[in-house]
Amino acid sequence: MKSYHVSVAHAALAAASISGVAQAQTVDTVAVTAAAAGAAAAQSAGKPAQDDGEIIVTTTAQKRFENIQNVPLPVQVLTADQLEAQGVRHFQELTKVAPSLVIRPAEHPVNANVSLRGVGTFAFGIGVEPSVAVTVDGVPLAFQARAFTDLPDVAMIEVLRGPQSTLYGKAASAGLIKIMTVQPTKDFHIKANTTVTTDDEYGANFSATGPINEDLGYVVSASYSNWGGNVRNVFNGKDVNGRETLNARGKLNWAATPDLKFRLTANYMNGNTTVGRPFIALADGALLRNVAGQTRDVTMPGVTPGPVNQQVSNNYPARTKYWGWGSMLRTDINLGKLSVLGLTSYDKFRLDDYLDHDDTSATVPVGNNIQVGAFKSRLFTHEMRLLSPDNEAFRYALGLYFADVAFQRPFLRGPAFAPANWYATAGSRQIAAFGQIDWEFIKNLTATVGGRAQNERVEYSFQDNIANGRWSGHASDNATTYRLGLSYQATRDIMVFGNYATGYKGQTYDLTTGFNTARANAGPIRPETSKDKEFGIRTQFFDRRMTFNVTYFDTDYQDLQAQTIETIDGVSNFRLTNVGGLNTNGVEVETAARVTRDLTLSGAVTYLDATYTSFPAAPCFPTQTVAQGCIQGPPNFQNLTGTRAVQAPEWKGSANIDFTPALTDKLNGVVQASWQYTSSVYYVSRDPQTFQPAFSIFNLNIGVRDHKRRWEGVLFVNNLFDKQYYPSLLNTNGNFGNKLATQAVLPRDFRRYAGVRFGLNY
Repeated sequence: MKSYHVSVAHAALAAASISGVAQAQTVDTVAVTAAAAGAAAAQSAGKPAQDDGEIIVTTTAQKRFENIQNVPLPVQVLTADQLEAQGVRHFQELTKVAPSLVIRPAEHPVNANVSLRGVGTFAFGIGVEPSVAVTVDGVPLAFQARAFTDLPDVAMIEVLRGPQSTLYGKAASAGLIKIMTVQPTKDFHIKANTTVTTDDEYGANFSATGPINEDLGYVVSASYSNWGGNVRNVFNGKDVNGRETLNARGKLNWAATPDLKFRLTANYMNGNTTVGRPFIALADGALLRNVAGQTRDVTMPGVTPGPVNQQVSNNYPARTKYWGWGSMLRTDINLGKLSVLGLTSYDKFRLDDYLDHDDTSATVPVGNNIQVGAFKSRLFTHEMRLLSPDNEAFRYALGLYFADVAFQRPFLRGPAFAPANWYATAGSRQIAAFGQIDWEFIKNLTATVGGRAQNERVEYSFQDNIANGRWSGHASDNATTYRLGLSYQATRDIMVFGNYATGYKGQTYDLTTGFNTARANAGPIRPETSKDKEFGIRTQFFDRRMTFNVTYFDTDYQDLQAQTIETIDGVSNFRLTNVGGLNTNGVEVETAARVTRDLTLSGAVTYLDATYTSFPAAPCFPTQTVAQGCIQGPPNFQNLTGTRAVQAPEWKGSANIDFTPALTDKLNGVVQASWQYTSSVYYVSRDPQTFQPAFSIFNLNIGVRDHKRRWEGVLFVNNLFDKQYYPSLLNTNGNFGNKLATQAVLPRDFRRYAGVRFGLNY
């Protein structure tokens, strides 16, 4: 039976065989060929773009190229076509299409938060690792913020849920987002897209891939996008909450011999954002910093706070400016049945941030408080893997990993209130050995054993230019993680599995405003560890035209790293430390059905119960009363034990319809509809000012395409029913004499907007 590929499986197989890589499934990037050439590659293999047949989705979750239905891991695969159909063009918009994933934006990407199954990193020091790692073509990013840009040349994105520390390291204690970009192909292909919207967004991207000669292949890709924003700064009449991004990437593939291949990659990014956080609530009579006469009408003239407010009045141009570049050398060696992979990378990134700290245009001194700083990172990594063939009963992947990362953070705030002036550095050096064995010891019954051992050294320095103090220190740690699994292929179309895995998030220092001798003497914050149990079933029905996958998970986190109150030598400090524990459990369901040759339905839903099992001394939110759970100190605190975790909606899901009927023998229509649902969520525990009620968003695409998908024109409407919601809320009562003051970071689709997208694919 012929197959209908939801992903780019045929293109990947074709490119792998052409390049002579014997084990195409063994590595992250070999598994993905150019998404730009996906349709053309499939057609060249005699596979019509509209052919009827089974659903196939591929993944590299286990560092091998596999059908997702045979992989005993909870992983979601998103292809470039799926992202386009659902209006996902920016990293933070992945939250729309991955039900277990929540991305909360902030005034700049470093303060944004990515969480999976209710677990993320809610701290902003430069040495604090994320709980959700991000890799690009198999190489980790030093700063999660490095990912917060457009997705111009993506071939496939995989979201791996739950601890992935064994194969992917210490920054993947809650999960992993794998971004894989366009790869060189044997034949010339080009893909280009341009987008224009009714709210003045415009952008274009292209990728070209092909051969130079029989031994050399290349990829060249670039993109540019510009959106002014959906908030108006009435102080100067300019739009804010927008972004501008330029991306470029080049790859050169050299087959030195049939058994030795090299791929050199270089990338560059440059962009900026503007910041505007509207007040959606402000108490009557609230005074800026309690200064007489500094009422709303004086400090933000022309602005009317309210639920649909899209105006600010800032007398300082709040913004960010960032740039970065990186390179990677990949080496593939065939040693008979075995293969060796080497990945060596270097990455450099800088983000400068400028914030109007009082968020007003008041002319008195307190109305001119600003916050200025920079984030700088440098990362060097090297990884070696030895992989066995995947067609044997006993399979393995063994590897060594080295990483050296350095961060710098100058920071200045003032001059009227909350003054700060400091410079901090942080660094880490990691050496690790890892491996995984899969053994089909009885027909259709496979046992998995994986492990990782690592040594890490962390160091820091902190110079407080106001207190004239300087501190520095270092620490080292050894850690092991492991994974045990059992899977059974009951029939050709039914696989059941169970896993037990441990996760690890490394030790760190809290390098933020207020660092002092007490923090220095307390030493590093202990590592965060996790233990995860998962059970799942992968099924297909109706000649594999329908998939239905279910995963149950239950994960315990100990020594959770979060902000709390810590008392050292009788002095209480608010700092990042080990607060206690968290349990997250739930069920994830994913399904897809090829109803007819022209109609595909898909959907996913996550039920999540994420609860703090121990969090006895959390800070009270501003104006929190005794009745609301604030325990009087000093210092005041609240006990969050037994409370639902922040940024963890109980239900989150999406559903999609893709209908492409033939209009003529050369043209097909395009009708794509998507629905995204998120139940209510707190962004700060128990704080009613940061509570977002449940909401649904609908998107619609209507267009026409060439029968072979060589071109496509689509009219789209995002947020079809104009539903207002907030992906991030801030309680800023402290700036207004502890009276009600709530600000929001507005989403891209806060208001309904339409646009036109045109694409070429040859």
